Amino acid sequence: MTDATQLHADQIAYWNGPGGAHWVAQQAHTDTQLAPVTEALLAAAAPARGQRVLDIGCGCGTTTLHVADAVGAEGHVTGLDVSGPMLGWARQRGGERENLAWVLADAAAHAFPPGGFDLLMSRFGVMFFGNPPAAFANLRAGLRPGGRLVFACWRPFEENTWMRVPLHAAYQHIPRLPKPGPEDPGPFAFADPERVTRILTGAGWSAPSFTPVDVMLDIAAGGGLDLAVEQATHIGAASRALREAPEETRPAAIAAIREALVPYRDGMSVRLPGAIWIVSATNG
Repeated sequence: MTDATQLHADQIAYWNGPGGAHWVAQQAHTDTQLAPVTEALLAAAAPARGQRVLDIGCGCGTTTLHVADAVGAEGHVTGLDVSGPMLGWARQRGGERENLAWVLADAAAHAFPPGGFDLLMSRFGVMFFGNPPAAFANLRAGLRPGGRLVFACWRPFEENTWMRVPLHAAYQHIPRLPKPGPEDPGPFAFADPERVTRILTGAGWSAPSFTPVDVMLDIAAGGGLDLAVEQATHIGAASRALREAPEETRPAAIAAIREALVPYRDGMSVRLPGAIWIVSATNG
């Protein structure tokens, strides 16, 4: 297999294994934590009544459900994801809504109805493609001429204190992760506007716009310091480092994470800065 093919296969396996299971287990907590991101994305995407919308990498369906409310009975939203566990939970949450469909498929390969959507959107669902140009070319085929693509992605790691603080604390006791390659999928794969512009324009999209949005993320979701530590050790950069670390080093690393988060405690919240791009482009 080519490198891109292997990377893509690895991502699909991860989101149908431990990645998907973690996100299902933490869905309510993570949605509370990411509420400022969801609000910024929906404000930029502005789904309107009657529109046909595709939610790319919809995960457990939170953004999809918001869009279903916005487009109303006259519209329709499709939530698409490669993760069976996450999409299964999304289906349960969606119930019997008639303006809502869930598709377990790979956005890079799924045969979308030509011009079937007015709007494509995603909250952190597009940075994990093994072959981003091919994926975005395939997605564009499903969008009507003049339709919009709007997604949220993380700005550079250094600007995301909510990930940096726990990871650097853990590194006092566990080995550092290898740096990802510049073309590897991952949470910060779309942090560089030049790379994203090259990918999108190469796939036939207009030159994208990038709006920086700064958010405060309560990684405790109002549940106190213990829950903040649990979240930091289950989702995010520190969680991966802990999974790959020798077992005997993990307790000290977790204790260091807890100590590092104390200064950010605000009552039952633990608030740290996050930094995202809202990226917008059009089809033609």
